[in-house]
Amino acid sequence: MNDEPLVRWDWIARNWDNGGPSAIRTLLESHVVMALLPVVFGLLIALPLGVACARWRRLYQPTAGLMNVVYSLPSLVLFSIFLSFTGLTQSTVIIPLTLFTLAILIPAVVDGLGSVPEHVRQSAVAMGFRPLRRLLQVELPVAVPVVLGGLRVATVSSISLVSVGALIGQGGLGNLFIDGWQRQFPTPIVVGIVLIVLFAILSDGLLVLAQRLLTPWSRARRSAA
Repeated sequence: MNDEPLVRWDWIARNWDNGGPSAIRTLLESHVVMALLPVVFGLLIALPLGVACARWRRLYQPTAGLMNVVYSLPSLVLFSIFLSFTGLTQSTVIIPLTLFTLAILIPAVVDGLGSVPEHVRQSAVAMGFRPLRRLLQVELPVAVPVVLGGLRVATVSSISLVSVGALIGQGGLGNLFIDGWQRQFPTPIVVGIVLIVLFAILSDGLLVLAQRLLTPWSRARRSAA
């Protein structure tokens, strides 16, 4: 590896879209799918479960405890467990990462709803808002910054952890690390690192933009200040 230049642009050009499963473009697309689907699934599950935990606090402690146990497990251990059921498929990576996402998002939803001032709730009740309408139009919008903060952490974590799946043959861009290490060839490793970092930065930037669009009152408050 010491005799090789850090980046060989001719290798990148040849392997960007060579039509095979190891093409950089194919690995990138696979990485995007395996990183973002757990975040989407996790959010869809965490929202109703988090609302339930916020409403019935007795449910929150056992749920949070179970999620903390899952989150403490190394990702490779969970991949290996699900490998027996789902085989060498993307599901072997997506399901564990969805569980990791839940461990981050459920507390974020509960904390977000807990951050809603009581006088805001009381004002909504006084205006005749029923519980569902109050949740959708008052509480969840106020909770958006906290929930999206958790979503940002979950997204970047998911993008990073997909690479571990390369050890079971489903790692997206992580396969470039295995390839580069086995051949003592640095270019695939550098390409994998750069693309993963850029993907994480882009995803985080889009979530920051979404937060600004969903919370226009925050911009108005800063402008007034």
